[in-house]
Amino acid sequence: MARALSGPPGAVQVVEDLDALADAFARVVVESFEHRPGPRFVFAASGGPTARRCYERLAATAGPVVDWSAVDVYMGDERCVPPDDPDANQRLVREALLDRVPSVGSFHPMSCDDPDAYERELRELDAFDVVHLGMGPDGHTASLFPDAPTLDAPPGQLVVLSHDPHERNPHARMSLTLGALARARLIVFTVSGESKRDAFAAVSAGEDVPAARVRARRVLWLVDRDAAGSAAEARR
Repeated sequence: MARALSGPPGAVQVVEDLDALADAFARVVVESFEHRPGPRFVFAASGGPTARRCYERLAATAGPVVDWSAVDVYMGDERCVPPDDPDANQRLVREALLDRVPSVGSFHPMSCDDPDAYERELRELDAFDVVHLGMGPDGHTASLFPDAPTLDAPPGQLVVLSHDPHERNPHARMSLTLGALARARLIVFTVSGESKRDAFAAVSAGEDVPAARVRARRVLWLVDRDAAGSAAEARR
């Protein structure tokens, strides 16, 4: 059973484990699709093992329900590696979601070779309906890292090239900015595992980590009990 907490910006639900988290994520995306304000549904995808599980569950449960031809898929961030590289977020999205559902309306992978082109694509959008984000053990989200100058990109800039100044995360990156994320109708964070516990505690305490800076019309945190740790126990 999910439990609402207070602390981070937005609503928080703590679930038992990664499977329950993936189920909750799939439900949220389907509900958002059903209540979308226009004919299209614009979704920005993430990367990482938690995202993979979420997309596999979304494909399995929503595949026959969602009209995928009305879905336009963008990326929240990408590593500057070839599209078929095992570390490429777009490869994960294809394998875990796009290859498992009927053809989507469009897919817009990022290319670090031409960030300006992606910026132009995003400027044609009114808003993202749903942006899916994860969070690293250092509190980074998308590819916006602690102490990185990309956290302070100009308000009108939507895309940045980035890297981790602390060198804890490999590869140069491309990422949506905080300003781009703020254009979302809903941002869904999915946070799983003990390795994320300190970062989630920092967000819950209002510390200035990148994930805590994210704002949108609505923000929802789906957090499993291993990641929530004492934050969940304190609110029982």
